Amino acid sequence: MGCDGGTIPKRHELVKGPRKVEKADKNAELVAKWHYCALSQEKLRRPIVACELGRLYNKDAIIEFLLDKSADKTPMTAASHIKSIKNVTELKLADNPAWSGDKESIKGDKYDDMQSARFICPVVGLEMNGRHRFCFLRNCGCVFSERALKEIKSEVCHKCGVPFQEEDVIILNGNKEDVEVLKKRMEDRRLKSKLEKKSKKSKSAESASQQGTTEDSPGPSKAKGRKDCISSSSGEKKQVILPKSSDNGNSSVPGKVNKASATTTKRSIADSEKSEAYKSIFTSHSSAKRSKEECSNWVTHTAYCF
Repeated sequence: MGCDGGTIPKRHELVKGPRKVEKADKNAELVAKWHYCALSQEKLRRPIVACELGRLYNKDAIIEFLLDKSADKTPMTAASHIKSIKNVTELKLADNPAWSGDKESIKGDKYDDMQSARFICPVVGLEMNGRHRFCFLRNCGCVFSERALKEIKSEVCHKCGVPFQEEDVIILNGNKEDVEVLKKRMEDRRLKSKLEKKSKKSKSAESASQQGTTEDSPGPSKAKGRKDCISSSSGEKKQVILPKSSDNGNSSVPGKVNKASATTTKRSIADSEKSEAYKSIFTSHSSAKRSKEECSNWVTHTAYCF
């Protein structure tokens, strides 16, 4: 067989079997999820945001993705569910005092510990490196470990005191089951917000239509003619019905003069309810009129000739 030296080949060297399925390195996978942006694949740097499915992004990468409206835009499956900046939450992360990754100069002979994390849980102190489950609150954006929320049960945020519910807790980089639950919650939340917006629009349209009908409908004083009471000199009150007039004071019927309004505007002082001393000042008073005996026979231009 040409095996010099007495070597004997084995079966696996001669017969090729099925290829083994290549498994991804768990450590490399954790580093990619917790240290790099899910959209731009760049290193995470503040400000860091998270979507409703628990993925981590750089905020500037999300803004660039939303502003890019070009037709040749490459579809991103990691951010296809993000429609606006309101769909992400800026995270409030607690720094790890033992981490010095960016402070020291990286050299070839230095061991780079990928298990050390930049951020930790502010309650328990666990490092956010993927070994422990972490979550954040949609209301305030504070990040905690799942152990902290289970051990210290509260309806208020441990860091800022904002109240929250169970639906506001979102797992960061969860498994497939967690992603399915979060996706269902996201769809229900968006559907609820759409229904609320539609109800608000319908209510505002109804209120506007009601205001328009109330302004167009005439009131009782405008629909019927106005009634003015004019007191005569004998003490009797005469009721004069005035027709409806327009806003500028003219009569509603063009080409006709309102006689009733003319008579009311030309009332004498004698018909008014003033005192006798005030009426005696004017020439229309009875004391200012001369009798027939005092009147002369010839025509004069004086004002006292009646």
